[in-house]
Amino acid sequence: MPNVSMTVNGSPVSGEVEGRTLLVHFLRENLRLTGTHVGCDTSQCGACVVIVDGEAVKACTTLALRCEGADVTTIEGLADADDLHPMQAAFRDNHGLQCGFCTPGMVMAAVDLVRRKGPDLDEATVRHELEGNICRCTGYHNIVKSIIAGAAAMGKQA
Repeated sequence: MPNVSMTVNGSPVSGEVEGRTLLVHFLRENLRLTGTHVGCDTSQCGACVVIVDGEAVKACTTLALRCEGADVTTIEGLADADDLHPMQAAFRDNHGLQCGFCTPGMVMAAVDLVRRKGPDLDEATVRHELEGNICRCTGYHNIVKSIIAGAAAMGKQA
């Protein structure tokens, strides 16, 4: 079996994988980073979003071998020790979660959204950008509110 090496949440990792192993399975099964969720396995729900080399990707349709040498950040890698990332804190403070299944993917997609669009986000932009992430529990109101608040907090950090 081939070996894959990458940096995950700031630490170098490697492991043997089958050629067909998806990044989400490498993260969950090989590295035991279970914050990245497997929802649909078809790239429709967004529960598996992680950041690879600075860009959001859906880990359920990305081969682990494609990430050779890449820098991968999962939901576990956002917080700084005991301090939540501003987007994580915004989801907590604005009740942007229900069951929590979609939350890691939503947070990671939101962090990428701020990287691409900047911290001054409006509701229409956030709702449009969330089209690739599904929450089955809410009407998205508090998720959108959380992302706008998190984006503003990230802007203040910059």
